[in-house]
Amino acid sequence: MQANGKIELLSPAKTESERPIARILSPFVRFARLEAAGGLVLALSTLAALVWANSPWADLYYRFWHRDLSLGLGRAMVHETLLHFINDGLMALFFFFVGLEIKHELLAGELSTVKRAVFPMAAALGGVIFPALIFTATAQGTPAASSWGIPIATDIAFVLGAMALLGNRVPLTLKVFVTALAIVDDILAVTVVALFYTSEISLRSLVGGLAGIGVSYVANRLGVRAWPVYALIGIFVWLAMLRSGVHATVAGILLALTIPATKLVEPVEFLKQSRGLLETLLSVAKSEAELSENEANNLIYSIERRCVLVQSPLYRIAHALQPWVTFFIMPVFALANAGVHLAGESGGKLLQPIAVGVFLGLFFGKPLGVFLFAWLSVKLRVAAAPEDVSWRKIFGASWLCGIGFTMSLFIAALSVGEGEMLQIAKIGTLLASVAAGVAGSLVLSAKTGAGS
Repeated sequence: MQANGKIELLSPAKTESERPIARILSPFVRFARLEAAGGLVLALSTLAALVWANSPWADLYYRFWHRDLSLGLGRAMVHETLLHFINDGLMALFFFFVGLEIKHELLAGELSTVKRAVFPMAAALGGVIFPALIFTATAQGTPAASSWGIPIATDIAFVLGAMALLGNRVPLTLKVFVTALAIVDDILAVTVVALFYTSEISLRSLVGGLAGIGVSYVANRLGVRAWPVYALIGIFVWLAMLRSGVHATVAGILLALTIPATKLVEPVEFLKQSRGLLETLLSVAKSEAELSENEANNLIYSIERRCVLVQSPLYRIAHALQPWVTFFIMPVFALANAGVHLAGESGGKLLQPIAVGVFLGLFFGKPLGVFLFAWLSVKLRVAAAPEDVSWRKIFGASWLCGIGFTMSLFIAALSVGEGEMLQIAKIGTLLASVAAGVAGSLVLSAKTGAGS
């Protein structure tokens, strides 16, 4: 700390976070806590959208989100409604963040080895297949038949939020399993969006977008670590993909996979390089010698620069994006998309094939698929379940995975467009997510014998 041209050292007290196990688990604990808090904000945004859409100011709700906006310059100008910019723009950032998490899990997380990955991967695969089959069987032969992608995905923010409310009844290893499952779930959902919910393709724009992703990859290989470079490339790729017909959120995932995940300086080398600078500051502080502001800033900048080099761009970008995704992008998406008029014909709407298919797919298909495929992977000896987690808790977590809010609403908008069918799909999604959340919470909170 600098005051009146002098350097003062503040010695921080040792904290619980300095324990080795705390340092190992702190990134995930931070993520879980942030997502849990984000689940509450997301729930409040959803409630606000429902209240607004069913209030005397309901017309204002729909007019506000459907106002026309323009973005870009010259021939790159894009004209869309505010709702489309949220679903195609903010959600592209959301999927970029998801892509960063996917890359981290593949390189160093729960998906980094076959043994660690098979259990959540098998569970996620079952959690996609069963809801899709149940929806297809329910809506076959109706205009909604192609919307089978609506109930396939899990909303990790709501799931971790529900787990946080259950406290110590949910072990950390179960949260790790669900988070890894949700990562695989997102990969499968994005693949479904790219293959089945993409409009007519403009080859020229698509080639331009893919070329931009190639440039980002080359920048990575050349050792470029400045995030503004990747931000500029990302804007170009987003605009190109948006004009290509391939949904722009796919660009977010692909671009994230090109972000550098390696450090330029290893921790040991970082300590060696920084030791001299820190010793200079310490000697100045002990001797109470004066240090000019310029000299102090140079020393601090040098330390700061080394701190940047010892962190990968992937980590730094994900760390910076996380609060924006959790507390802004997802709540705004919910506020813009969750508003549905519940009065009047809602009882009849619940019997429509798309509403029944979504409800059954999320509430029954999702937990059945997740649990059955997880159990089979262990019985076939291709995977191992966490040692300190009972099958009852895995079943409860599987039911929580039926909370499919964010991605379900997103795929619903892609598959059916605007209109009454979208409103019906939203009703089915909301009811199924609430029911799955309640059912999963009851299973996880039930008191049973030891080892439960």
